[in-house]
Amino acid sequence: MSKEAPPDEAPAAPVPGPAPAAGTDGGEAPRPDPPPPDRTPGPPPDPDGPVGESDALASLARGGDDDRSERSEALRAGVIADLIAERLNADTAGTRIGTLALFNDTVSFGGGFSAGGGARAAGAGGPAGTASVALHPSELADHTEWFIQPEEYDTALEALRADRLVVLTAAPGTGREAAAVNLLAEALAMSGTGGDGADGAGGCHRLLDPRPVLGAGWEPPVRECGLLAVVDGAATGVRAVDAAAVRGLHAALRASGCYLVLIGGHDLELALTGLAPGLPARFRLSAVDPLTVVERRVLGHGADRESRDELRALLERGGAVAALRERPSAGHAVRLASVVRAGGDLAAAVAALRDPSEQVREWFHRHRDPDALAFALAAAVLEDSGYLTVAEAAIRLRTALSEPVTAPPDVRFRDRLADEQSWLRLEPAPEGGPPRVRFRSALLRQVVLACAWTTLDGRRDALLEWLRRLLTHPDLEVRARAAVAAGVLAWADHHYAVHRFLTSWAGSTSWPVRQAAATALGVAGSRADTEDPVWELLRTWASSGTSAHARRLAGTAANAVGGLLGRNSPGRAVQVLRAALDRDDDWGTLAPVAWGGVHLIHQGRAREVLDAYLDWSEPQDLSPPVVKTLSAFVFAVSLPYEEGTAGSARGAVPGVPLLLARLRENPERLAELWARALARRPTQEPALDALREWLDVYGPRCPGGPARLAELVAAIARRPGKHRQRLRYWLDRWARDRDRPSEAAARLLSAVERG
Repeated sequence: MSKEAPPDEAPAAPVPGPAPAAGTDGGEAPRPDPPPPDRTPGPPPDPDGPVGESDALASLARGGDDDRSERSEALRAGVIADLIAERLNADTAGTRIGTLALFNDTVSFGGGFSAGGGARAAGAGGPAGTASVALHPSELADHTEWFIQPEEYDTALEALRADRLVVLTAAPGTGREAAAVNLLAEALAMSGTGGDGADGAGGCHRLLDPRPVLGAGWEPPVRECGLLAVVDGAATGVRAVDAAAVRGLHAALRASGCYLVLIGGHDLELALTGLAPGLPARFRLSAVDPLTVVERRVLGHGADRESRDELRALLERGGAVAALRERPSAGHAVRLASVVRAGGDLAAAVAALRDPSEQVREWFHRHRDPDALAFALAAAVLEDSGYLTVAEAAIRLRTALSEPVTAPPDVRFRDRLADEQSWLRLEPAPEGGPPRVRFRSALLRQVVLACAWTTLDGRRDALLEWLRRLLTHPDLEVRARAAVAAGVLAWADHHYAVHRFLTSWAGSTSWPVRQAAATALGVAGSRADTEDPVWELLRTWASSGTSAHARRLAGTAANAVGGLLGRNSPGRAVQVLRAALDRDDDWGTLAPVAWGGVHLIHQGRAREVLDAYLDWSEPQDLSPPVVKTLSAFVFAVSLPYEEGTAGSARGAVPGVPLLLARLRENPERLAELWARALARRPTQEPALDALREWLDVYGPRCPGGPARLAELVAAIARRPGKHRQRLRYWLDRWARDRDRPSEAAARLLSAVERG
């Protein structure tokens, strides 16, 4: 219960303005409060923030920071980040993905055209030749028996028979190799060329090194056979091809009686752009539907509708449809089909397919050039952003990962997405805006970040510096997503992250960077294995020294607990706020603690915050902890709820303090804290200003506001001491204000006088 000031400290302090009529208070007006004890600090204020009581209270009256617009933007970014982090945790809830230790294991690959299985290499016997490996009959049968013809297959076959050379361009995993093998097998069969390649001639062979094929003087390593060459990525060394080389290749193939199918992606298309159409014949293949591949391999040719429906239902129940939507590769479809045909554990096979660890590890093993790395990491940090936003960030990261160049690079990420970034997709925005960049699987984002962070040792500094620059990006969503990404990196090694970047960000002089550190800590502490270390770190920062840097660390700790961390563990949150506030004569953390309390209230933790304020102000004296606590309370009741700068608060009314909008949830707590704040300086004056704003400005905006305020004022007046006398005095004064008379005060005055 609130304690009154002694008789020589009258509870009210008149302010300049028209005096009330004589006798309106039933006696003379309360005497002014004496001035508070002199706490003027000796040394000048710290340039990095307020230290003395007067400076801190003045700063709080201005809103807690000299730059409200910067803080407001940072808070909006923090709210966006909290929503992103919530979705991130929801996506991975109950799902086990490979651990980070996985990235240090050895990598082995299966499937496709391997050098094992009885195949043997053949060479041309000269420097112009290229080693090849014959396809085993079982591999050949696997490609041809269940083959699904893509569009333009027949046209490509005619071109191959006529010219002995065709080019198929498509992304890996689209069924392009199966198409190539079938083209070669049919062309050989139609030409009457026999043999299975076992003696080094005939059959289908895969060229192990495709680089010499498009150069001058190349000769096939085997005669009268079908040759397959895979030209993928800049690592193949294939550049622009001239017409003379293609004509020489045609002549060499005719002389040896061979057929050649070149398959590749965007790089192969670029290498052939300078040639005339049809030199050589080129076909862009469309991807085969993975579910159709499963159906063909399980049910065979000509399956009836009922069988197909039953299989589709089985695949849907087992999660295979969703898995193939995330990883739409013909090879994955083949593996799932083999499990279904054998009656194996489909759920286990689907779980293995959807585990992103192996997919990410394999991708980083194959892609090391800055272009691919930069876009993958930009997408992982900025997922769900527009393509241009992601591409711009990727270009900046690419610059950091590459050798300096004098001219802007001609990089076109969109052209290479299908070949290099098959785990990504461009989706039209629901509202018809620009396409958004998204991973096919919700689990991929964090694994890509973790893999890059833990494996790209030589590029870690560049990655971190790029991420740090994103924290001050003009786009709030970019800032928010970058902060969440930093928290994901902290999952990999909390101790390293704290000492490598989190502490420096938390102590930064830049508000957005400190906000980003708070957000990153909220993400880092949202997992069970890092929760306790994060809370221990926040407690340490909150109670650190009195230097400017230490105060900024304490402020970041107070800010961090106002987000997801505090909502999930409000008890721990108020402990951090108390540690940051309990600094005796150091008032530099008052503003961040007050903001932290407001954020917790907006997170639905008003009861816990109000209980803490009641406990901390229980002595009801003029000690620094009590004054700080009541100042934080007055700040909370003075701050109108602003959409976009706080969590999705239930019952909130934009432009009205949340504690007023939800007054009836904590009536006694609020009445007691109001009484304590109104009882004595230095909180009395701002509390009176706040109360009048509640009556005249916010009450009319709030549904049921006048009735709630009447209940509040009555509850304050019922408390023993001079609370009723004080309220009568100030309500009468406001009601009779010549410049701004208050009708609400006049109504409440009658109620208070009636008791």
